[in-house]
Amino acid sequence: MAQKTTAPYGSWKSPISADLITQDAVGIENVWLDGQDFYWIEALPSESGRNTVIKQSLEGSPIELTPAPFNVRTRVHEYGGAPFLVHGPNLYFSNFEDNLLYRRQENQSIEPITTDPNHRYADAAADPLRSRMYWVREDHTESAIFAETTIVAMDLDGNNEKVIVSGNDFYSNPRISPDSSQLAYLTWNHPNMPWDETELWVADLNADGSVSDAKRVAGGADESIIQPVWSPDGRLYFISDQSGWWNIMRQNEEGIEAVCPMEAEFGSPSWIFGRSDYAFISKAAIVAAYTQNGTRRLARIDVQTGKIAPFDIRFNSFSFIRSNGEDIAFIAASPSEFPRVVRMDPEGTRVEEIRASASLAVDADYLSIPESIEYPTEGGKTAHAIYYRPTNPDFTAPEGEKPPLLVHVHGGPTSSSPSTLNLATQYWTSRGFAVVDVNYGGSTGYGREYRERLKNNWGIVDVQDCANAVKHLVEKGEADSSRVAIAGGSAGGYTTLASLVFTSVYNAGASHFGLSELEIFAQETHKFESRYMDGLLGPYPEAKKVYYERSPINFTDQLSCPVIFFQGTDDKIVPPNQAELMVEALKTKGLPVAYVLFESEGHGFRIDRNIKRAIDGEFYFYSKVFGFTPADEIEPVPIDNL
Repeated sequence: MAQKTTAPYGSWKSPISADLITQDAVGIENVWLDGQDFYWIEALPSESGRNTVIKQSLEGSPIELTPAPFNVRTRVHEYGGAPFLVHGPNLYFSNFEDNLLYRRQENQSIEPITTDPNHRYADAAADPLRSRMYWVREDHTESAIFAETTIVAMDLDGNNEKVIVSGNDFYSNPRISPDSSQLAYLTWNHPNMPWDETELWVADLNADGSVSDAKRVAGGADESIIQPVWSPDGRLYFISDQSGWWNIMRQNEEGIEAVCPMEAEFGSPSWIFGRSDYAFISKAAIVAAYTQNGTRRLARIDVQTGKIAPFDIRFNSFSFIRSNGEDIAFIAASPSEFPRVVRMDPEGTRVEEIRASASLAVDADYLSIPESIEYPTEGGKTAHAIYYRPTNPDFTAPEGEKPPLLVHVHGGPTSSSPSTLNLATQYWTSRGFAVVDVNYGGSTGYGREYRERLKNNWGIVDVQDCANAVKHLVEKGEADSSRVAIAGGSAGGYTTLASLVFTSVYNAGASHFGLSELEIFAQETHKFESRYMDGLLGPYPEAKKVYYERSPINFTDQLSCPVIFFQGTDDKIVPPNQAELMVEALKTKGLPVAYVLFESEGHGFRIDRNIKRAIDGEFYFYSKVFGFTPADEIEPVPIDNL
């Protein structure tokens, strides 16, 4: 074994560069299984984040079905999801640039089948009996903030489009029974989000494609219903958190019953359309992913006995699960493997990788293995996080030196940080940083009670849990208390700024498209999230004082450390003025501050050069603040007041 070089934390030379993070990497989502054919979406950073549909048959190579300039995305709820439908030989998809639906036929011709760019579509289901399609439609003709969401039916050529379900604020998951006699769907109203309170309805489908005799099956009264699925024999299954945990339920003659009751999460928050955490492999068995005690597993469930049998499989992340009865398709990942499309037989004896989002071009010795940690936080409670130690086989730190710590705050805030391979995290650990991904109270994967800790407490519980993660690691000797940074994007950017303002734990921070002024967000954001903060802070304007007191921009006098901001010009969820207000305040205060603005980027960065600039720019900023010299030459970021 070669002798290690002694060098300060932060100055280690690493093969995990920002170029490597984006090189040949694609995003993979929305797996679809139609007969023996696999479909999925690939997001291409090298093409400005363009999304395209890929088809893979059992024989042959992957085929791109939607070449440039098509961009297969939908802006329903702004976050989108489920932008395409496969029916027979045809592919139907939403094109991001004009919001129109297009049809790709067997002869490879692609043509629009809708004409109004004010109509956005997502989450479709096909009715083979009537040759019709059902889509969730968001109508922006009258207003962006108050866009009307409905379920519409249309012919397969786009003609005869008509609204069949309307009246509530939101709809999702239109699903047709196997005999095409019924339509199930989810609905909810402001101020609820889909993880707060939803209802599951079922209506009869008429010969003309309209619906009648709609009845509520489940939901309401502080119950979140997600992911309705019809079994092959026509029973309606769904996931409910009525027990305090998202468990799989079903409707029968006697009412509603749990299929496999457990203190585990079988579902995930519906930020996007099309999530699928379980699928039928026969009328007697389900394959399902679940999270228990911070660990994600894949299992087979006998629907009659409720017996659950986890598969012995190396992955620890499973999403977009589909099945045709002979094969199971899903997206999988692990701490040492990137997300990939996987095919598996129902017994779990054959696992075949169809497509990986990227290849690992570095030795596994450079990878820091995630460690799930629990630690004490306010009120005698326990919080959760994932800890990564500084790891590099070529370097060691001088004796007695403790590593700088980067606290990463996930977005949402109703979300969580997984323990799967993320080269952006390994970028830091391989250079000598310790990293902790905090799954603060409000995160998903730990039951409804944990998720609701953030109710009326955003900017308090998340801030406390992050600070207590630092305290826990410092007390264990895992981090240097004088070199602690915090960073996050979107809602994680808000927690970052709130942490920098309302605590004195940190020495630097980085906000990636984060909120600084909550009142502006409440007044300017889009429909889906326009009442989100009712549950996090209180209704606006009734709770105007709370919004003021939790907004970091109003308390810059309490901020005493450097901050860097990254922002997209086209961000509709967190507009640039959120960052610019904070930047100007920091300049006036005389604190070191940097502002990196990316043209043509929205909420989250998709263009490869901008992704690289954000990663390297944040590292460069900390090198100046913490006083270490990077091993690589990095393009400088202009820093005011330094």
